Amino acid sequence: MQLLTDIISWTTILGGSFFVITGGIGILRLPDFFTRLHAVSMPDTLGVGLIVIGLVVQTGFSLTSVKLIMILLFMLFTGPAATHALAKAAIHGKLEPLLFNKEESSSSS
Repeated sequence: MQLLTDIISWTTILGGSFFVITGGIGILRLPDFFTRLHAVSMPDTLGVGLIVIGLVVQTGFSLTSVKLIMILLFMLFTGPAATHALAKAAIHGKLEPLLFNKEESSSSS
């Protein structure tokens, strides 16, 4: 039973780590603020969720797992709300998204 718990918890922790690292690479690789913001919000929420679920499975049913679930709920509510607030502030500050012209992208290929 302990082996099954370890396999499930480490699989979700490693999966979450993959998504968080992918989001970090997205910050470096994507061209403008809005695409970077999207690259951070989506994998970050999923990655943190998977990591915390893996930690809950590893700790079993205890006060620590209740605290971890509360952290997960906090992250699930605040992450998307903060991303939305940043995007609205950027639009309000007249930051324009980078738009690609279809003709330019097809002629450069």
